[in-house]
Amino acid sequence: MPEAVAREHELVLFGATGFTGRLTAEYLARHAPPGLRWALAGRNRSKLERVREELTAADRSLEELPLLHADADDPPSLRRIASSTRVVATTVGPYALYGEPLVAACAAAGTDYVDLSGEPEFVDRVWLAYHEQAKRSGARIVHSCGFDSIPYDLGVLFTVLRLPEGVPITVKGYWRAGASFSAGTYRSTIHALARVRRSAALAARRRRLEPQPPGRRVRGLSGPPRWDADAGHWVVALPTIDPQHVLRSARALERYGPDFSYGHYLIVGGPLRLVAFAVGATTLFALAQVQPARDFLLGLKQPGEGPSAERRARSWFRVIFVGSGGGRRVVTQVSGGDPGYGETSKMLAESALCLARDELPPVAGQVTSAVAMGERLIERLVRAGIRFEVVEGG
Repeated sequence: MPEAVAREHELVLFGATGFTGRLTAEYLARHAPPGLRWALAGRNRSKLERVREELTAADRSLEELPLLHADADDPPSLRRIASSTRVVATTVGPYALYGEPLVAACAAAGTDYVDLSGEPEFVDRVWLAYHEQAKRSGARIVHSCGFDSIPYDLGVLFTVLRLPEGVPITVKGYWRAGASFSAGTYRSTIHALARVRRSAALAARRRRLEPQPPGRRVRGLSGPPRWDADAGHWVVALPTIDPQHVLRSARALERYGPDFSYGHYLIVGGPLRLVAFAVGATTLFALAQVQPARDFLLGLKQPGEGPSAERRARSWFRVIFVGSGGGRRVVTQVSGGDPGYGETSKMLAESALCLARDELPPVAGQVTSAVAMGERLIERLVRAGIRFEVVEGG
């Protein structure tokens, strides 16, 4: 987008006053390249000023950091920020409730967009509504640029690149974490559970319209909870947004081979924990269907809440990938610190910086992180302290 080079800003962070938004702003203040033209956006000027004051305490050069008014309920304000910048990064969720107007503004303006959405309904809905417009305008709409779903999407890409080309490939991902997840993630999960029928209908509509790769097959693996020899633990398949992004990357990139399969599993530790997990998930789903119970669940965590710095410092995540193809087997690992806050804000910020500054493939529309940024983003995340490692083979 030649005209985008002359825009007032290179990057605008929308939602900078929330818990994860503040962490993302702090990360950008410490790690943005010299001369980056960036700004904070939100609906409350006084809260934005307080965030800027906190940033300025660490870096006096940020005293004049621009503050922009933007409100998820005010589409004209979103169109103004979208047309003023090359990239918008947003932490304002639940995205199914508040996210669509900003996607619309970016798709119309040819502005790249990244978010933290783990909500399949939202991702499918905006693909149906704005993918073609974004392709025409040149905008790259990239969802799930946090713990959902960067470690999995890029971890599978990292694994596939260490296997032979032009052969059938199977990858299985096994993850576990020790962390407290954000109020935003929790609330988005409750809303998503309450809207599963609507989400299923949108997913079916998208499947009917979305083109499939000619001459290639891409499929997901599932199966019942079980002991898994590769993981060395009991595992359960998770139908989250993460494997959806992996399979979309595989459909878009021929490097994944003529016949690609992916399985996505949570390590649960043992049979008793597996039973406890199943009971908890079933109960949560049932409660989310009833308005009073759903309101009670939503009230347990308020937007902007988060754990202490000490708690975050003790948090961690680890994803093991076992890939095979062409007679070779490789085991890789993606790991890092606090997934719900620290690493998520890092992933979002580096994704936005990657779109703003790096030389990337000429793609547009709603695309995954592997398709839009791929190895360039892996390189950024490694420099930022997230580990992508070959454990065996490769």
